[in-house]
Amino acid sequence: MLRSLTLHRRCRKLAEKVRLPAPFSIASFRDHVAEQRGRPLYLHPLPLEAASAGTCGVWLATAADDHIFYEQHTSALHQEHIVLHEFGHMLFDHRLAAGRPAEDAALRAVLPDLDPRLIGRLFGRTNYTTLQEREAELLASLLRTGADQPPRREPDGPLASLSAALGVEHPGC
Repeated sequence: MLRSLTLHRRCRKLAEKVRLPAPFSIASFRDHVAEQRGRPLYLHPLPLEAASAGTCGVWLATAADDHIFYEQHTSALHQEHIVLHEFGHMLFDHRLAAGRPAEDAALRAVLPDLDPRLIGRLFGRTNYTTLQEREAELLASLLRTGADQPPRREPDGPLASLSAALGVEHPGC
C-alpha cells in the first residue's frame, strides 16, 4: 500500500509540472517536449514483427534525437496511450538496468538493423513488472486525464478572499 501511494505521489508531482497543449494532441505535445529537450523527437509505427515479439512501444534515444515507436495495429486511443507511456519514460529520465536479456532479444527482433552503438537509451514496452514501467504507465494515464481537464482559473473577488483565508492556493475553479 505504501509503495502504491508513493508511486502515485511521485507521478502526480511530475504530471503537475508538465505543460499540456490546449487543445491536446500527441503531435503538439511531441513538439513541446522536443523543444523542451532541445532535440528532435520522431514518432514511428513499429514494424509488423513487433506484435510477435510482444512489444507495443519503444523509446529510443540517440546522441542526437529521440524516437518513439508504437503499435500500428491497435486503436488510435491505445496508440496514444502507448506514446504517452514512452513519454513517461522520457520525462522520468528512466535508464535501463543492464542485463535484461528477454527485453534485449525482443527489441533486437523488432529493430534488427539498429546499430547498438547509436543507442543512448532504449525502452521496450513489454510488461509492467518494474517500478519504471509502472511509473511510465501511471504518468501516461495522468497526462491524458490532465489533457481532458479544462484550464484552471485563479479565483477572484470573494472567492479569492475566502481561499486566502482558508490557506487554499489553487481551488479547483
